[in-house]
Parts: sequence; structure tokens; C-alpha cells
Amino acid sequence: MEFVIKISQFLLSLSLLIVLHELGHFIPAKLFKTRVEKFYLFFDVKFSLFKKKIGDTVYGIGWLPLGGYVKISGMIDESMDKEQMEKPPQPWEFRSKPAWQRLIIMLGGVFVNFVLALIIYIFASFAYGDTDISVESIKDGYLIDNPLLTDLGFKTGDAIVKVGDAQVINDSDIRTNIIGAETVTIKRDGVEQTIALPEDFLGQLSSSKDRRLFELREPFIVGMVPDSSHNSKAGLKPKDVLLSINGEHVRYFDQVKSKLEQYKNTQVTVEILRDTDTITKTLEVNENAQFGIVAATSYKKSSDLGYFDIVRKEYTLGESFGVGYEKFSNQITGYFGQLKLIFSPSTGAYKGVGGFKAIFDVFPNTWSWEAFWGITAFLSIMLGVLNLLPIPALDGGHVMFLLYEMISGKKPSDKFMEYAQTVGFFILIALVLFANGNDVFKAIFN
Repeated sequence: MEFVIKISQFLLSLSLLIVLHELGHFIPAKLFKTRVEKFYLFFDVKFSLFKKKIGDTVYGIGWLPLGGYVKISGMIDESMDKEQMEKPPQPWEFRSKPAWQRLIIMLGGVFVNFVLALIIYIFASFAYGDTDISVESIKDGYLIDNPLLTDLGFKTGDAIVKVGDAQVINDSDIRTNIIGAETVTIKRDGVEQTIALPEDFLGQLSSSKDRRLFELREPFIVGMVPDSSHNSKAGLKPKDVLLSINGEHVRYFDQVKSKLEQYKNTQVTVEILRDTDTITKTLEVNENAQFGIVAATSYKKSSDLGYFDIVRKEYTLGESFGVGYEKFSNQITGYFGQLKLIFSPSTGAYKGVGGFKAIFDVFPNTWSWEAFWGITAFLSIMLGVLNLLPIPALDGGHVMFLLYEMISGKKPSDKFMEYAQTVGFFILIALVLFANGNDVFKAIFN
């Protein structure tokens, strides 16, 4: 069921972005009386799942969910329709239109991507507000047990004060600023100290088995007890909170494993908080120093118990415009920063590049419209920025040649554009193989 929910969100988001991006090309093409031969969601290699011709355009759905396209008459694109290009130009063809019209048609998809992201951020801010966790309210610092971080000198219990030069006010500030940061300032035992991050920190993190950073410390909350567990008949219920083991107070989940090491293959007496009642149970500890219980994560429960404060901000519709624009501009700036790191081999950030599986994994296991729209807005920005790259097979490549034509007054020949399109196509294939190859490598070796 979890897979069905994730794949449904993934395909819905992908379909929405593809259709709207292609509409960004389709609408100005129609406005400038340019014939559009095809409008497709997904690729129709050999056959289509659905197609219907309306006017001059065939609308369809392909079977290969790697993108979509509009085929515009008289344009050298991925279809490489050389036969059409050898005929005399026709008034309805792309190549017959003024350069400024062709530029608007090519920029239409990216424009829609950016506008869509901005609209989502504005109305999501109004509908959901912002939810975060105050770092100041975190009582005993963060859980830090990723070997990559501990080897650098971080320890569980460290409070995070700054990431780079950015002050950490809320928990999300850490993730927002960690990309490209050179230092992290912590507070340990009341004393601030700065820990340097290696230049290839992102590369090391991306290629390691453990990709956790600074995790919130929560109590041991019972999620479920499998029927196969040796404690299946102990009478535990979801949302029970572990308080002590054999009289020793246990505040955090990360303390349980070490406490149980001394009780392997024995029984222990535990105190459980259920709603407002404290009850006593006898549980068995297996040879791996475990209860055989699936723990749950519940920020609300942890907040109710005083582990940290959840900060919620709500906005009026008017305020949402300013908040949404700020989120939009920060995401674009941040994504360009990520691309800069990816194209700098010394950072190792290219190891974190992922393909469709990486995008699929971003979606949650449970349906959340708030999460869905947030992810879709980010993917829309990502799609827009990537399409601006000056690679001939992308919108940015066409824009690059159009700008050259408008500045120099010389139009590149059709033969040159064919060669450029072929080169760009192979570059794109290489990038797709690299990104998805990274996914496969991580799945096998991590």
C-alpha cells in the first residue's frame, strides 16, 4: 500500500509538471499561429496508450514516463524530422516566425514552471502556514551517530548554533544552509566551538550508507508490535511511551539500545506512559538487545511531552504573497547553488545526483497534500532550471542559438542545428544514464 501511495504521488506530480511545461510552449505557438503537430504526456516510442487528433494537433499519452513533448512544425527538435526540414519553409512553421516569437515559444515552458512554483508557494503558505521546531527549545541537543559526522568531532547532545554564517533559529535552517557550508558552530556543555566540514562533505555524505545528519531526539514511542515479536502478547499499544528499564530512567530512544546490552536474552521491567497513566510491563530482550518493537516518530507527541516546541505560523492571503515569493526566490537561489557544487568535482556533490528513483523516494509513504504541493513546487523549479541549461536538446540550447541570431543577425543553418541537436541529445542521454546509474549504484552497494 505504501508503494501505491508513493507511486501515485510521483506520477501525479510528474504528469502535472510535464503537461503544464508543454502548455507553456503550446499556447504561445498557437498565439503566433504556429502549427503544433503533437502534444504528448510521456513518450510514445512505437505506440501510444491514447491519442486523438483535434484540428492540426494529435493529443496523446505515451507509455514511457520519462517526460513529454510538443512537436512544433518546422522546428529541429528530438524528432529529427529531416524530410520536413528539406521542404521550403511554410508560413505556419516555427522556422518562418520572427526570432522574438520563437524565443517566447521556447521560454514558455520554463516560464510556466517558475510561475507554477510561485503560485504553489503562495497558496500553500495561506492554506497550511509554516510548521517548524524551535532549536532553542530542544533540551539535550541532537542525535548524531552518523560515522561521517562523529569522525569530524560531532557528538550526540550537541546543540547546533550556526551552519556556515547562518544563525540556526529553527530546525529547517540546518538543512537549508548545510549545502555548501564550510563550518558548523555547535554548543557543547555551554561552550561554543566551530567544526570545519571537508570540501567534499556532500560527496562523502551522498556516497555513504548512512545519510543522516542532525536528528531530533525523541522518546521511545511504540508504533506497532509485529505478531512475530517475542513481546507480541505483552499488551503494548501504539503511542505508549517507554519511561524506564529496570528502574533506570530512559528519556530518549537513542539511549535504549545501550541500556538493553546488559539484558540480552532476559526479561526486564519497564514503565510505560499511556495517555496520562503510568503502567508497569514485563518485556523480553532478545539476543540483539532489542524488544522487537517497531518504534514510531511523532513530533506532536514529543512536543506534548515537552521534548521541543513546534512553531506554527499562519498567514493571511496578503501575507502569503510575500512569504510565497521569499520561498520561491530562496529555492531558485539554492538550486543554482547546488548546480554550481555539482559541476565542481572537488566538492564530490555530483555523487548525490539522482534520477527517477531519487525523485520517487522524496515522496512520503502516506498521502499528504501539504507535502505533495511542497515537493511539486520544488520539482517545478528544478525542471525549469535544468531546462535553462545551454544544452542544444534542451530549451536553454534553443534559447542560446536564438539569442545569438538576434544579436548577430545571422541565423544558424539547419544543418548546424541538426548536428547541435544530435550532440545535445547524446549529452542528455549521458546525463540521464549517470543520474539513474547513481540510483542503481546506491541501491546495490549502500
